[in-house]
This record gives sequence, structure tokens and C-alpha cells, in this order.
Amino acid sequence: MLENIISFLIVLAILGSGVVTGILFVFSNFAMQSFEQLQPSAGILAMQYINRKILNPIFFLFFMGTALLSLVLPLLLQWSEQVSTGYAIAGSILYLTGIMLVTITRNIPMNNALDSVDANTQEAGRLWDSYLIRWTNWNHIRTVAGALATVCFTLALI
Repeated sequence: MLENIISFLIVLAILGSGVVTGILFVFSNFAMQSFEQLQPSAGILAMQYINRKILNPIFFLFFMGTALLSLVLPLLLQWSEQVSTGYAIAGSILYLTGIMLVTITRNIPMNNALDSVDANTQEAGRLWDSYLIRWTNWNHIRTVAGALATVCFTLALI
């Protein structure tokens, strides 16, 4: 019975990390490059709106739900004999550090700084130039970590 619960939770972790990674991939692959082509004020406004709209229950279900699973799974795995514990723990660590920790310590502070500026000022334009590079680089790290977490969670079931 416990093995079935653990397997189900790992499937949810695969789904959650996959969805979150997909969102991050969109930004790394083309959204930020598209915003870079806009006038700074338009790019800033677009990112400000996205950063506000992403704070919604459905996103939080996947984003925070997967973090919760990543905390709970290693605790439950100590009683599992069928699940590949190493892969599941690796997936949890990758998600918690590569997505959650980077988001909290890097991307959110940059989002908050961007949200506090008037998009039509020179100060905002200077901030935007730095933001585009730094935010995107940290997002690449989140994307890779999320993809690796998804792979690890999947391998845990094999």
C-alpha cells in the first residue's frame, strides 16, 4: 500500500516538475528574447504584468505542490523497497535547490525590483538591461534543474 502511495506521489512530482520546467523553458527559449526586442518600457510592462498574473492558484499548485512533494518524498522513501530512492532524492534536491532556492534568492528579488519602477524612466531602462541578462541566466539554471529533476523522478519509477 505504501509503495503505491509513494509511486503516485512520484508521478505527481513528475507532472509538477514537468509543468514548471515547461513554463521556465518558454521564458528561456523565446519569451525573454522577444521582450529584448521591444522598447524597454514595453518589455518592462510586459514582465511586470506576467509577474503579477503568475501569482495564481493554479501556478502555485504546481510550483509549491512540487516543492512540498520534494520535501515529503525523501521522508517516505526510507520505508520504500521498490522505488529507486537515490533518483527520487536527487529529483527532490534538484527541484528544491535549482528551482525553489534560485527563484526565492535570485529571480523574485529581481522581479520585485522591476515591479517597483516606472517603466517610462531612464532608471527603468538601465535596470531592464541588467534584468534581461541576469534574470534569463538564472532562469536557464532553473530550467536545466527542472528538466533534470523530472528525469530523476521518472527514473525513480523504473
